[in-house]
Amino acid sequence: MQNIIKGLFILLTAVTMASCTKEDNFDGPDAAFKGRLLDNDSKENFLTETGGVQIKLEELSWSATPTPQYIPSKIDGTFEDTKLFSGHYRVTPVNGAFWPVQGVEMDINGTTTQDFTLTPYLRITQFTHELEGTTLIMRFKLSAPVETGLPRILDVKPFVNTSEYVGSGATISQYTDPNKIDINSSWSADIAAKTYEIRVPNLKAARTFYARVGVRVDDSFKQFNYSQIIEVKVP
Repeated sequence: MQNIIKGLFILLTAVTMASCTKEDNFDGPDAAFKGRLLDNDSKENFLTETGGVQIKLEELSWSATPTPQYIPSKIDGTFEDTKLFSGHYRVTPVNGAFWPVQGVEMDINGTTTQDFTLTPYLRITQFTHELEGTTLIMRFKLSAPVETGLPRILDVKPFVNTSEYVGSGATISQYTDPNKIDINSSWSADIAAKTYEIRVPNLKAARTFYARVGVRVDDSFKQFNYSQIIEVKVP
């Protein structure tokens, strides 16, 4: 009897160990999704920063009200995620400095590419720059593609960094807030007509900087519409 009990114990232990070491049958992520964010006027890549736009994905394969996941934009106005599960998704650019857009329902499998066209709240136009000694001077105008319903304009800020990754999340603070221009006004003909000038003094000599300006409105996200990035070599 003792031998039978011992044998049953060994068998039970073996079965338990086998069940614990059983391989997971679920497949891993097998799809990639990428694309460009385009300015509706220039058709060039949308001027943004890392994470300045979020691509919201809602997988509709199993639920009509799924928990969303997000892909952050890159600084060049593109996005990419290589770790997605194949399925049917609703995809919407959100959380950025642009007018809301309608989501697109699509199947994502293999490597899927989809571009999105965005209308910025504001554009920075006639942008010029010069260096006087160690002071960077940037001049520009503002334009509003859509004036009706435009949120109040908050401010314009310079952003300066020692790398090409420059924006609100990557800037040298001593060059940014002290040199911003507060606007705090609704859109008007006066704003449209004005040429703005931002001066960034005391750049360190013998350094190379990268700079741009950004303007934001008082919406839920307070993201910036940007100028292009310039290289500034201080002698």
